[in-house]
Amino acid sequence: MRVVEELTVPTPTAGGDRRELTSPFTGRPVTTIPQCTVADVESAFARARSAQKPWARQPISERRALVCRLLDRLRQTRAALFDILQIEGGKARIDACSDYGEAVLSGSWYVRHAERLMRSGSHPGVLPGLTRTTEVRHPVGVVVVIAPWNAPIGIGAGDSIPALLAGNAVILKPDNQTALSTLYLRQIALEVGIPEDVFQVILGDPAEVGDALIDGADHVAFTGSTATGRKIAARAAERLIGSSLELGGKNPMVVLPDADLRRAASAIPRASFANAGQVCLTTERLYVHTSIFGRFVELACRKTRAMRVGASMDFRSDMGSLTTGTGLRRTSEYVEQAKVAGGRARPDLGPLFYEPTILSGVTAAADLHSAEIFGPVVSVYEFETEDEVVDLVNSTEYGLSASVWTRDTKQGARLAARIDTGAVNINDAYTAAFASHAAPAGGMKASGLGRRHGAAGLLRYTESQVVAVQRLASPDSRLGLPRAVHGRLMSAALGALTRLPR
Repeated sequence: MRVVEELTVPTPTAGGDRRELTSPFTGRPVTTIPQCTVADVESAFARARSAQKPWARQPISERRALVCRLLDRLRQTRAALFDILQIEGGKARIDACSDYGEAVLSGSWYVRHAERLMRSGSHPGVLPGLTRTTEVRHPVGVVVVIAPWNAPIGIGAGDSIPALLAGNAVILKPDNQTALSTLYLRQIALEVGIPEDVFQVILGDPAEVGDALIDGADHVAFTGSTATGRKIAARAAERLIGSSLELGGKNPMVVLPDADLRRAASAIPRASFANAGQVCLTTERLYVHTSIFGRFVELACRKTRAMRVGASMDFRSDMGSLTTGTGLRRTSEYVEQAKVAGGRARPDLGPLFYEPTILSGVTAAADLHSAEIFGPVVSVYEFETEDEVVDLVNSTEYGLSASVWTRDTKQGARLAARIDTGAVNINDAYTAAFASHAAPAGGMKASGLGRRHGAAGLLRYTESQVVAVQRLASPDSRLGLPRAVHGRLMSAALGALTRLPR
């Protein structure tokens, strides 16, 4: 607990009450944190707008150097960060490592590529040789990042860093339950020289400060539930500001007849039970070909039963605790179907522990058939044909991630093209796609709007401006010609221009 006790709270002066945080591992109090009011949010925006302009005027190389120092400090202090992530979130240490890994790997990619992405680029002009057209990227202004409790550093830092590199000020709003890791991130950011008003943290109840955050932002990056994402998108649309949303998922895993069954079954502890199933990318629906169903389920159950569940502050545990009482109640209520493995709370380990669980016989009448569980539960189903499994995996409002397991990767790629998700992994659960930071990551359908990672993950925080320089005659100039003559010449010229490479 020493690292928590030494943690300062570099937030704006908060006019609200204080909130007590309890440990998911023990249910005991950890500390208290301040709660901001609407007035605090408005004050934060005022300071952010004043600080953003000089921040944007700095050469991007200087912003990049500060972010490099931030990432270096995160690497140097990762053990302390792991402790905080476990204390506040109930994570197994391996899951704290994954959360941290997303922050430093995605941040490092942007450090390497931000200058290139922000560089002005030329485009073909309307009149070749006479028109010079340049695209310039400007920061949008103040970006609000709303980070979820299940990945406060991976998402909080991962979404904030490209916004800062692009020249924006950032106001980061974590969930109260996982505020400590976010405060730790900002504490390090200030220590390495990032201006305090350029990178701020707002704490508080969404019902109190949520609308004010959306109403002051120039772009909102939100990760969370689809229901909340719809409300944020609607409020942002009223102001005609951008929003990027990674929302819910009901992710399928498809095991084809020729799959390496041991490899696929060995993936289940991470595919479905990483962070106690509290990852938007984890598998909640498992489709196995009928010819291998029994063998695969036996292997998957064996791997599941072998998982080490506990509250160890080292790497001995494979899975930690659920983070909230709401999550425990929801998971317990959903698990009312036949249990193949697990299926019970574990109060002997801690107040919010739940066994990793595989369910069979789940029908469409059950809530967990279509609802996102966000707990350590996966349902297993049989299928016979490829067309059948495509219909099954696409029969959901969500479209975030999927995986296909087969020795024939060409067949896997053909099947992947028929699945309506933002990413499909072949012979991997979700990390292969999500950790490929040069590629965009996000969802289709009710799983979100926009993309993080890759060029899209930074350019969403910019406005594109075109500067066109015209030499000699303007495209609109009549050159003193009669209108009829000018019209005939323009028609002929337009026909020629459509045939030129542009």
